[in-house]
Amino acid sequence: MDNSWFKRGFALRDVKTAAGELFTVKTIREIADWLWEPFLVFAGFYLVAAAVAQPFYVPSGSMQPTIAIGDLLLATKYSYGYNRYSLPFAGGDTPKQRLFASLPQQGDVVVFRKPGNTAATLVKRVIGLPGDRVQMRGGRVWINGKELPLREDGIGRAEDGPTEAAPGSYFRTARFIETLPNGREHPIFKKAWGTEKSDTAEYVVPPDHLFVMGDNRDDSLDSRYPLEESGVGYLPVANVMGRAQVVVASVDFVNASGFWAWPLEFRVRRLLNRIH
Repeated sequence: MDNSWFKRGFALRDVKTAAGELFTVKTIREIADWLWEPFLVFAGFYLVAAAVAQPFYVPSGSMQPTIAIGDLLLATKYSYGYNRYSLPFAGGDTPKQRLFASLPQQGDVVVFRKPGNTAATLVKRVIGLPGDRVQMRGGRVWINGKELPLREDGIGRAEDGPTEAAPGSYFRTARFIETLPNGREHPIFKKAWGTEKSDTAEYVVPPDHLFVMGDNRDDSLDSRYPLEESGVGYLPVANVMGRAQVVVASVDFVNASGFWAWPLEFRVRRLLNRIH
């Protein structure tokens, strides 16, 4: 007599018994307790990143000399108020509402979602506010009919980014200090005069928008360039995610042979540098 079905029955009963022992209420509680702590840590970090500050990595050189390629900067979320973009990983079209809204000021370095491609996060300096008339004449910035003061500040070292002709190469370039209408000063790099966008028509900043530029003036696709030229165009205020405050770490990843060599390219001198 074939009693294999008895054996299969006993085997199935053994499996059910083992499963019952494994998934007791006590075991489930132990698993939940084990998962609860990492969940709280993640939730805490998420809430801090949404409400207080979030780190952002800079892979390009458009903000040199203020921000270097490979800088990890910290941007405060409470500086200009909150909307959907304040949440890490949130996407979608430009939000229409903003809680505790305040307008960035000329000279602020802001982190924002790029118009037309909100999956991309960029960092630039605010040059023009709503209603301002901004124009480039001979490589100099004019705001509301007045030329911004510019004084020489020696020679700086700029680095080519990973998508440029000589990635990781450093070259000497003229450094200047520019003064905005509100009296705030910031450094800029200027490779040459008479370059692209050195002379433009007058830009009139629309309501609820900003005019932003990179401090590396000849290597920045900013508000001087419309969206169809891969630029930023006029930046909606609602796209701003926060204000860049400090560099918390920096690695010259372009000159590293791989991520394992990043510790050898760590820039100690940039650690905790304030962003002005």
